[in-house]
Formats: sequence, C-alpha cells, structure tokens
Amino acid sequence: MDQASVSVTAPFTAAIAEAEALINGADFAETDAERAEGLDYLAGGISSILQVARAGEKSHPYFVTSTGPYSKMGLDNPDTLYYHATVEPDATYVVRGVRGTTADLAFQVLRGNYTADDVPGGEVAFDDRVIPIADDGSFEITFGPERPDAAPGTHFVLGEGATMLSVREVYSDWATEVKGSITIERVDAVGVPPVELTTARIAKRYAIAAKMLTARVNTWFNFPKWFYLGEPVNTFTEPRTTPGGLSTQYSSVGHFDLPAGKSMVVTVPQSDAPYQGFQLGSMWYISLDYVNHQTSLNSAQAQVDPDGMIRMVIAAEDPGVANWVETTHRRRGILQFRWQRTDAPITAEQGPTAVVVDDADVPAHLPFYETNKIDAAGWAERIAVRQRAFARRMLG
Repeated sequence: MDQASVSVTAPFTAAIAEAEALINGADFAETDAERAEGLDYLAGGISSILQVARAGEKSHPYFVTSTGPYSKMGLDNPDTLYYHATVEPDATYVVRGVRGTTADLAFQVLRGNYTADDVPGGEVAFDDRVIPIADDGSFEITFGPERPDAAPGTHFVLGEGATMLSVREVYSDWATEVKGSITIERVDAVGVPPVELTTARIAKRYAIAAKMLTARVNTWFNFPKWFYLGEPVNTFTEPRTTPGGLSTQYSSVGHFDLPAGKSMVVTVPQSDAPYQGFQLGSMWYISLDYVNHQTSLNSAQAQVDPDGMIRMVIAAEDPGVANWVETTHRRRGILQFRWQRTDAPITAEQGPTAVVVDDADVPAHLPFYETNKIDAAGWAERIAVRQRAFARRMLG
C-alpha cells in the first residue's frame, strides 16, 4: 500500500474522540463550567502529549515542560515548574545547570509509565542539597550505569527500566525568587546529528501519542480514587510521604464537598520546612485557576497569625479575609498540602485540621479575624501580585 494513502494521524484523532467521550461521560461534572474545564483539560493534554511524543527520541533528549498552567495533569502544583527528559538505563547523560533562588530543586528518575492501573516506581529521588554546587550556582551531574569511581553526589544510577528524568523547581515567593537553568545531553550523541526522520517513524510517534492520551485521561480519572476519595469528606489525612518516590516531600490530602452557604476553616502551623504549600484541585485532578484566583497559598504568601498558625477559609463566596482560598464555585474538589525539602518527618501535630461552618459563622472561627480582614481593593491587589509574578516566572 502507498504510504501516502495511509492516514498517519488516524490513531491520534481516534484517541481524541475516545478521550472526549470519557470526559463527556464523567459523572462528577455537575455544571457547564466543570464540563468546559474537562474539555480544556483535554486540549492541554493533546498539546502536551504531542510535545512529549516528539521529545521521546532517545538519542538526543531535551527537557520539556509537559505539565504546566496550560497543559495540566496530575494535580500540578501551582508553585512548581516541571521538566522531564526521556532516558535509557544503559546510556550516560550529563545534566548541567545553574541553581536559581527557588525554595527547592528536586530530581527523580522514574521507571515505567503512569497507567490506569499503577504509578511508576521512583528509582532515584533527591534534592540539590546532595550535589556539589559552585559559588556561581552552576552544577554538573551525570546519570547512567554504575560508576564506582564517581565522587559522591556527582553520578546517579538510572537503574533497570528507567524511562524518565523528572525535575521540579519549586517557588515560595513568586515575586522575588528566580528560576535557574538546566540542560541534558547524552554522552554518546554529542556532536552527532540524529537519524533523519521517516514517515514510518512519524506514524509511530502518532500511534504512541494516541496510547499516551487515552492512558493519561484514564489514569488521572482513577488517581483520586486511589489516594483521596476513600478518605472521609472534608477532612485531611495525617502527613505522610508522597506516593511516587519523592523522598523529601510530605503530603496531607483530602477532598471537599461544600454545598452553597458552607465554608471550611483550615488551620495549620507555619512549618520550618523551606516549602509548605496548599492548593485546591478539581475533580479532573488538576489545579484550579491559580493565576487569576487565589486557589492556592504557600507559607510565603499566606497571612500568618500571631500564634504562628495559618488559618485559611475555603469558600465559594468571599469571606473578606486575606487567606480566602477560592473554590471558583466548585462544590466538590481535592485538598492538598505539601511540605518539601524536609529534614525530618512532618508529624500529625504539624498537619492541618478542618471544620465546616456556615458562611456567616466564619468570623467566630478566626481568633484574629480583625487583622485577617481585607477589603475589595486589597483583594484586587493580591490577585494583581499573583498575575504579575506568574507572568515574570513563565518568561524568566
């Protein structure tokens, strides 16, 4: 058969239709806004999956940002920039970069892929405290097979089945912290061009992208069931190490259901951890709009009461306080705390507590209510700061 007569993109367009049907059939999408959010989520998925498939050539890897504000998945953290590169366990890679001023920079080698049945194993996970960083912030580390002669903190074993090197750069203060830079090269491909493309290879990419797209939708539909929805509603788990191998991250999670007229008051101690963040997510298991709404707060952004506690009000309607976390009128959704770059376990006493109250009763549950209050102009300024800081972060 003439190759030109075969539709190379057909598997991918079929996968788009299948994914759209899954989204349209989601029983948790109660409003038009939630259904529209799901379809926008699909659009971001299409964009990022194609990007990932094109970046999947193993001979000449490079870092891509497949998860972000415009291509969300996996309850993306509003404070995090995500990068990843495709790797093979028997090759050697050099990673060079310059450490920025962000709160955390973490590396993780993943084995396998996210599927509707499982989470990929974490072979290696560490933050930049274990690698040598020069006075100018520069660093150079390698990944690959065993190298017994390597100096501590300079070489990391990929391990059998390794498929991806993931990097997370995490902000606390969006307005002042500056991201760094990072590159990757495969040692045996330096100075050598990649093999010229063929139609057959492009067809393979589209076929792979088709499988990735439907797996992505199926996986993140299931993820809340695995880790969230089995917990009592409107409560938080005790802090625990985050599933998936992030060695210096603890999480406390839950899910909310707040009918009209109800708010949740969440109280948590301000931690000594370099990063402590909270966010809401939708039932699509993605972040809510965190640029134009305050749907997340970290310890640098939140107002801290004189007793060292952070008190947040999760609500659809404005309670008139600085630590309002907006549900954007979603009745149901995901609750997530993260502590990163920890030196010791986060204990139950350091975790959050929550109480659901009538909107009118919120002030009675805020012992420092008078100093928590904010007017409309003050709130607009808080949102403006988020918008401008985010814009700088994405272009910086």
